[in-house]
Amino acid sequence: MKYLCLVYVEEKNLEALPSAEFAALDAESLAYDDEIRKSGQLLAAHALQPVQAATTLRVRRGKLSTTDGPFAETKEQLGGFVLIEAKDLNDAIRIASGLPSARLGSIEVRPVRDLQQHEPWAGRK
Repeated sequence: MKYLCLVYVEEKNLEALPSAEFAALDAESLAYDDEIRKSGQLLAAHALQPVQAATTLRVRRGKLSTTDGPFAETKEQLGGFVLIEAKDLNDAIRIASGLPSARLGSIEVRPVRDLQQHEPWAGRK
């Protein structure tokens, strides 16, 4: 089963890291990506540009509106994602707990809904 691990961090904490610590965090993250890629469990992983580069869009009644920045003001911002293959939620949590960014922020682990297989949306009543 596929799981998306959303990496949330406080950007101000990343910006405050000395250059050497930031580079070490990047290197550790890439090394962990390589480790889970070799196990066949990493499908994709990417860091995101800062929230200042984000654009949020909405379409209401056929009209498009855009806003600079993220959808909501929060303490932590979405900093990246890791798409993994795991046998179950416990396995996905085990993999996500190894992400170095988990020490600085939080990781949201969410099952991917397979639209090709017409999986029902779990939130639907």
